Amino acid sequence: MQPMWRVAFEVPEALVPVFADMVEPHVDAVSTFELQEGGQWLVECTSYNEPDKARIGLKLAVLAAAHGIAEPDLTVEPLAAIDWVTRTYLSFPPITAGRFFIHGSHHQKPVPKGKLGLQIEAAMAFGSGEHATTQGCLRAISELSARGGFANALDMGCGSGILAFALAKLARVPVIGVDIDEVSIEIARENARLNRVADLVKLYAANGYAAEAVRRHGKFDLIVANILARPLARMSPDLRRYLVPGGTAILSGLLHHQEPLVINAHRAQGLRLVKRFRLGDWSTLVLKG
Repeated sequence: MQPMWRVAFEVPEALVPVFADMVEPHVDAVSTFELQEGGQWLVECTSYNEPDKARIGLKLAVLAAAHGIAEPDLTVEPLAAIDWVTRTYLSFPPITAGRFFIHGSHHQKPVPKGKLGLQIEAAMAFGSGEHATTQGCLRAISELSARGGFANALDMGCGSGILAFALAKLARVPVIGVDIDEVSIEIARENARLNRVADLVKLYAANGYAAEAVRRHGKFDLIVANILARPLARMSPDLRRYLVPGGTAILSGLLHHQEPLVINAHRAQGLRLVKRFRLGDWSTLVLKG
């Protein structure tokens, strides 16, 4: 498994949005953290591929000069392949999101009445239920089922498999899950067994909609994609191609200010926004074909 990369630098609070927007095209995720009240902030990014340090450094220097500040020290380094979810797993509390109750194997109490239990041993795969994007998707899935359901579904970028399992448990329909990371798929398959949905959920390591299983299946009633804003926008034509007319898409992995990018890309494909969920800084969008 290739290491992820960390990109980090510090800037004054007032300039955080400007510098975050500058670095965003070069990485996969951007986070900002206050280091001191009214003072410096840390802009910290992660990337699945080695970032172009020289190019980011040049842009950093030019932007700093334009705003009259000293050039920030730039850190670009590989992240150790640590099992960060497992390290904190014992402190992972159960989470309720919509009709779902997400818990780890250490939780021994019964699932609350009226809830569907999801046992997630996430390990290195994204999707333990803690993140606002996952919770937003689970809420959207819960409401969708209450309005009539779906006969089949695709979880694009499935990670640990949590959303695919939620779909299968809620509607008892076949679900395909796809993720580019083979380790995530291995973990998701084990999670499917733990949740007793392996007969309904089929999981594949592949590059997005190029997955042979997706092409063989054809169109889906429901497509869920909890990825990142830019990939969601780039993949919008493929989503349109594989969504049945009148079908539903649930999209997440984006910040509030990235909503227009994702909405406009899908609007150009003939989809319309019908609802949004906002949890913290993160958004989940529900669109109809």
